[in-house]
Amino acid sequence: MKEKLPLREIKKARTKIKLFHTALDIIGEKSFREVYVEELCERVEISKVTFFKMFSRKEDILIYFMRLWLTDRMLELKETNKKGLTALRHVFEGVSEYAKEKPGLMLSLIAFLSEEKMHPCMPHLTDAEIHLLYPGKEEQVRKLIPNLNEVFANCVEEGKAAGEITLKMDISQIVKLLHSIFYGAYLTAHVFQTQNVMEMYDLHLNILNP
Repeated sequence: MKEKLPLREIKKARTKIKLFHTALDIIGEKSFREVYVEELCERVEISKVTFFKMFSRKEDILIYFMRLWLTDRMLELKETNKKGLTALRHVFEGVSEYAKEKPGLMLSLIAFLSEEKMHPCMPHLTDAEIHLLYPGKEEQVRKLIPNLNEVFANCVEEGKAAGEITLKMDISQIVKLLHSIFYGAYLTAHVFQTQNVMEMYDLHLNILNP
């Protein structure tokens, strides 16, 4: 029999998730720089003290988004058994689809990363958060180690083995190239006001097969 989660932990996780989704809704309305902790607290009906117990700074909400978004993609890849170039396109399609609803979110993430000295570590999810966010998939999620670098590396290795990726560079170099495409092509799509972000991604991904 599974151990029952403490009600206090469930309530804390539920508040954190509500806070996260409220922040995403506001980002859909304005830029992340215009999102204030006070407004978030007011909408979720919590104090600033409670907010900072859940997120040490406002920007941690963006890192939390990265964590959940990447977890979702990794689960999908495992469930659909997509490999190589097909798996890569699935990851980029995930960004493109999200952009249709909240185009400013990725731009906020890019702006945030431009001020960081290194790619942030993915935050740990509590058992209560996993239970609420991924009901029925708790064990799968606990086993995952969300790391975009590793996802790209696995896809490239599979793609090279299948002859889908013919670019004559080693895996580590291609992974760096994919990070450039992941963030850079999105920014390019924004600058050129491209409605279909995936078209811009595909344009850049063609470099994998010169």
